[in-house]
Amino acid sequence: MSRRAHDPDPGQRRQVEAMAAYGIPADDIARVVGIDAKTLRKHYREELDLGSVKANAQVAGFLFNSARNGNVTAQIFWLKTRARWKETPSEHLHQAAIAHCDVRELTTDTLNRILQGVAVDWSDPGIYVHSARPRRGPPALPHRRTEER
Repeated sequence: MSRRAHDPDPGQRRQVEAMAAYGIPADDIARVVGIDAKTLRKHYREELDLGSVKANAQVAGFLFNSARNGNVTAQIFWLKTRARWKETPSEHLHQAAIAHCDVRELTTDTLNRILQGVAVDWSDPGIYVHSARPRRGPPALPHRRTEER
């Protein structure tokens, strides 16, 4: 005895289209509807193909309306994805000097001066613990306090 032919009704068509729109795989949709995946593809081809397209169109419409109504995030997203805008890399200049200095080589007095915000002369060989000649340190940083000694 053979199986009865599947006859889709409008409710099943809406259900299949909605599930396809949500991104549910066809095999899972077939299990929910109670038919084989091959039968699903045969009788619901239109719903499977257009479900995700209609959902994307609806969400795109919401995004477009949101962007038109002043939602800056939606505007930026739209321009980056649809108008191929991109953020250009920019160079960020740091206000203070950036350099490498091994604090283990500095004297305790030098470290205290740095912590107090007092300017340090990096060319002075006396700021280093074991140095006969000055190492190249960072340039003088802008400080809030002036030297009090």
